[in-house]
This record gives sequence, C-alpha cells and structure tokens, in this order.
Amino acid sequence: MLRTDAWLRRALAIGVSFGLIVAACGGTETTPSPTAATTPGPDDTPAPTEEAKTGGTIYMLTQAEEFDDIDPQRAYTGEDLAFFGATIMRSLTSYIYTDDDAVANTLQPDLATDTGQANDEATEWSFTLRDGLTWEDGSELVCEDVKYGVSRTYANDIIVNGPTYAIQYIDIPDNPVTDEADPNSVFLKAYYGPYDGTGQELFDEAVSCDGKTITFKLNQPVADFNYTVTLGFSPVPDPAIHPDLEDTGEQYTLRPWSNGPYKIDEYTQGNGGHLTLIRNEAWDPASDPVRKAYPDKWQVDFGIDAKVMDQRIIASEGDDAFAIQYGSVQPENLSTVFADPETPNPDFATRATSDFDPFARYYWIDTNKISNVKHRQAMAVALDRDAIRANLGGDYAGALGDGVIKPNLGDQYAPTGMWTDLFGQAIPDTGDPEFAKQLIADSGEPMPALTWDYPQTAVRDQEAAIVVASLGLAGITVTANPIPPGQYYGIVFDDEAAHEFGWAGWGPDWPNASTVIPPLFTDKGGWNLSRVHDEDFVDAVQEAIAELDHDAQAEMWHELNTLAMERVYVIPTTFGLSQTFGGTKVQPLYQWAPYGSWPYAEMYVTP
Repeated sequence: MLRTDAWLRRALAIGVSFGLIVAACGGTETTPSPTAATTPGPDDTPAPTEEAKTGGTIYMLTQAEEFDDIDPQRAYTGEDLAFFGATIMRSLTSYIYTDDDAVANTLQPDLATDTGQANDEATEWSFTLRDGLTWEDGSELVCEDVKYGVSRTYANDIIVNGPTYAIQYIDIPDNPVTDEADPNSVFLKAYYGPYDGTGQELFDEAVSCDGKTITFKLNQPVADFNYTVTLGFSPVPDPAIHPDLEDTGEQYTLRPWSNGPYKIDEYTQGNGGHLTLIRNEAWDPASDPVRKAYPDKWQVDFGIDAKVMDQRIIASEGDDAFAIQYGSVQPENLSTVFADPETPNPDFATRATSDFDPFARYYWIDTNKISNVKHRQAMAVALDRDAIRANLGGDYAGALGDGVIKPNLGDQYAPTGMWTDLFGQAIPDTGDPEFAKQLIADSGEPMPALTWDYPQTAVRDQEAAIVVASLGLAGITVTANPIPPGQYYGIVFDDEAAHEFGWAGWGPDWPNASTVIPPLFTDKGGWNLSRVHDEDFVDAVQEAIAELDHDAQAEMWHELNTLAMERVYVIPTTFGLSQTFGGTKVQPLYQWAPYGSWPYAEMYVTP
C-alpha cells in the first residue's frame, strides 16, 4: 500500500511539459505518472480496424439527475468539458488524446489551423479557422460565431458559473457603475454582453474578425493564452448570420447547437432521464483531426445509485457491457476491482484505471459570512482530515492536501506548511480540537453556528457526519445540508442560497497555477466560492498573471497559495488519486490527463 509521503514524492516527480512563447517557461519534463490500466499491450490479438471500431452505443451511468451545464460558455467541470468537447462542442485549440500524461497536456489545433499566433508582448493573439467547419444544420461555422460565443461570457446576469478568462484577459474597461443598488452593477465590464448590447463597440475593438481570422487584444501579457481559448471560447451561432439557430440565453444550456460529430437527440432530466447524442451528419471528418467519432450513439442515464452502478459494471451484462462510469468506484468495491491503489485485479486488467487525477479537494469557506480569520483557522484545525481520507478509501483516495496547487503541477507546487507550522504549531491529521478552541478564544468573538453544503452521495453523507462530529469536538455547531449533485454548483454560487462552507474540488484549467489561484480566489476568475475580496491578495494575483518569467511566476504562486491557506480561504482535504472502470466491451479505458476524464473522442465498442 502506498504511504502518503511516498505518494507525495511520486507526485512531485510528475512534470507537465508545455511551451510558452515569450519566456523560457517549459515545465520539467519527467516520466509521467503511471496509468494503472489502459488498452491492452501488444499480444497476439490484432488491433481492430477503423471499420471494426465504428458503430454501436456507449452508455454512461451517472448518479446525477442532470448536467450542471451544457452551454459552451458555462460548462466548467472536468468530465463535462471532456465529454461535450469530444462530441458537440469544439474549441480553437484542444489537447492530444493519449495515456502519456506529458503528451496529453500538449496543445493541438482544433477549429483553428494552428495553436495561435501572438505578438512579441503576448498582448495580442490571432487564430485562423479551418475550412469545412459547419453547424448541425449544415450552415458554415464562421469567425463571427467564435466572436459571438466569447461575447456571451460578458452577459454575467445570464451566463453564469462558467470560465471567465475572457473577462479577465480581454482588453475591455471595468464597469464604471459602482452603485450596488444599480442593477447594471452586476456586469463586471463596461461591455454588458450581446443581449443588452451596452459597450458593444468596446468588444468589437478588442475582438475582431478578418475573414477566417479572429484576433484578441488583451489587457496584459498572457503567454499561455492559446491554452485559455480551450475554455469558454467555443462558438455559438451568431443570430445575425444564423437566424434559424436561436441563442435562447439562459435556456441554451438545455439545447446547444452542435459543431462536433454528434448532436443532441433527447435530453430529459431527473431520475430515470437520459441525454442521447446521435451522429451529426453535417460534421465533416476532414475538418476535424481530433475526434474519431466511433460510436453511432452516446446515451447518458441519470439517477443511477452509485452502489447499483458499481454492481452493474462489475457484472457487465447486456447494455452494461457497453457502459462506463461517470464517477468513481465506491470504497466498498475497491478491493474487488483493484489489487492495490495502482493495480487492477486480473478480471479488470483492461477496464479499470487508478491514476493521479487533476483535482485538489477542499472545503470553501464564505469569507463574508465567516469574516474572522481565527474562526476559519479553528475550522481547519478541528477537522479530522484523516477520517475523511479513510472514508474516501484511504490510500486509494490519495494524499492529504496542504493547499490548492497539487504536486503534479511540478514546479508550480511548493509545501505551504499549513499542517506543520503555518498556525504556529503542527496540526495532527486527526485534528486538534483544543487548539481550535484556543483560536476561537483568541478571535475575540463567539463562533457562529455553521451549515456545510455538499453534493449528496452515500460516501459524502458519511463525510458530512465526520465534519459535524470533528468540528463539534471543538464546540463548533455544524448542520449538514445535502444538495442533489446536478444542482449543487448552481446553488452554492448563489450568495443567498449558499451557506457558510461547503465541499468542492478543483483541477487546473491548463498546466499552470495561473488557472488555480486566480479562478478560486478572485471574482474575475469565475470560481470564487470563498467570496474572497481582499484587495492585497487580488492585486498580487494580477501581478503574478502578468509575470512572463516562468520561475518568478511560480514563486509568486507558491507565496499566494501559502497566504490563502494562512487566511483559510479554503480547507484542503485530499490531493486525489481516483479509480473508475467500464464494461467489458468499451475501449480504450484510461484516465485522460487534461481533465482527469475518459478519453471520449477515441472510445469505441468491441464485438
């Protein structure tokens, strides 16, 4: 069994190699983390032909009753980005499909003919679209569709919860309205998006089309902007060009138009509901070097109990032989599927995977509701992190975390000292209720009662009990608030609906901590569940983003990660190792590094 310190040493050895065009910013190129199970190695069985791979249906089983979002400007969970990016939602650039982690995190052209052209200062980037791009009705996908899709990000009264790198990086002034009573204050920039139209000329100046070439003018140097455009920059039909392909605004997430190899045939939410994708006959394979589009159909089945899901895939009978799991193997079944945290048992050798996922798990704390830093420190100190890890599967769950930057980001990671000396003394993995009581006493204020929000599963119900009990030992009253998984983020992003703290996980949007610290702890970043508004912290984040020297920038992220933990914007729990599996008639089954997901774009069914 892997010990925690051994896991951390191995994780620190994982380098992610990627090139930045301005500074010498290549990451350490080392041996990638091992994938426990991928496609079978060379043997006497010949590889299936392209024709043999084509056809059939792949079923995806999920406990959720709906997707958080399918809108290309709002989708923002790793598995969703991977699934819809492989089927209906293309981007200017994307990642390579391989089980070699270092190679998988390399950019390749997608809608664009290359991975982008930048000026010398990296303040202006251009991308030229391929020929033969179409929407599902057969109409041509044009530069203005990409521009229109990006413009929707600014309508942040309607397009919510998604990546906001466009708002953060594109050269448009901040919203001049500062009166909180003015409804226009909801807009972060002087451009209010395409539905309102205010400031359209500012957007048109910053984002322009010249034939097939789209150019973005940025408000600061962004050396890895060609990674940025993988998120939230996907096209949506421009109504001025495609009047029959309606943008329904907030409801677009229920039926987005496809520019990939599949299109939506049915989407019924709720327990027993389905999402069915069928072939998009207007898609031209010659225009798409990324997606293989082997299955004839994808069917997502909602509302499957996690324990039932495991048993169905273990048995792998009927349609379940063609099924994959959207989620993880339940702790009680790990010993059935795996011999140890890295190795599947023989019966599952080609259909189970255990690998370092991209995610750091943590509990966000609303810093407006819990504004006293000593109270937040007391919550962290009291938490029994060891019991939480054991509940998730012990060694199978990975290592205990000490921040939000995970060790598999190579030189972007450095220990924060959160559990050794950051609060003046070492904190046991099981928590220290007496020290927590002292911190509360030192705060000068009584500790308020708390509610912990979490997306409900059987395992997280047990986790909730641990949270309530361990903080209770320090005299902190906690009420657990279970939320249906498919509704969770929509609720906790609502200032009124969210409570004092809750469960979350985060993986970098590309291999740089610039996609960890800014998204999690600034409003412009788009995932600020902690509601951080500390001016000194936000200013330091902006300085780090603009730093083009890779080593200097990495050190800035180290310092900000440590400061965030000192102020306890979040309580880190685990740096995840995850296990999942599929039926006997689906291949290839490995964890794709960019999103910690299945490699949807190259999956197929076997006879």
